[in-house]
Amino acid sequence: MAEESFTPDELDQRIIGLLRQDGRISTQNLAKRLGSTASTVRKRVRSLEDNGFMRVVAVTDFAAAGFDLLLAIGIEAENRNAEALGRDLAALPEVFAVNLTTGPNDLEILVAAQSFEQLATFLHEEVSQIDGIGRLAPGLAVEVYKYQTDYVPRL
Repeated sequence: MAEESFTPDELDQRIIGLLRQDGRISTQNLAKRLGSTASTVRKRVRSLEDNGFMRVVAVTDFAAAGFDLLLAIGIEAENRNAEALGRDLAALPEVFAVNLTTGPNDLEILVAAQSFEQLATFLHEEVSQIDGIGRLAPGLAVEVYKYQTDYVPRL
């Protein structure tokens, strides 16, 4: 259960920084690099996770996994609640992010595909079957300058 007044201190921030560099570093090596004990580091990591400040996860490199196409698709909801539409879109395995947005689109989804054929199948056979989509505005990423999955605002 998260504590309401939990505030990460300098040691917590240093732990997060080292885990960003190497998420597989052992607790022993973390403690050594921080000048602390393994027990203290283990407790701090658990506290950071329990309080929602950090998660240790594996991240897939899209290009290395064979996904050459990355798209942001703006979606305008029509005759349907955007939140319900977003939940349906989130259930599609090809979709790795769904955002409720402001502006000309109600939602934005992020999709990775291995080929244009796979993308066409996704758009014409899966997305088109979902009720409430008024307009799609796909944008193909031609170059990715930054894709940072571990981004967290400075504490």
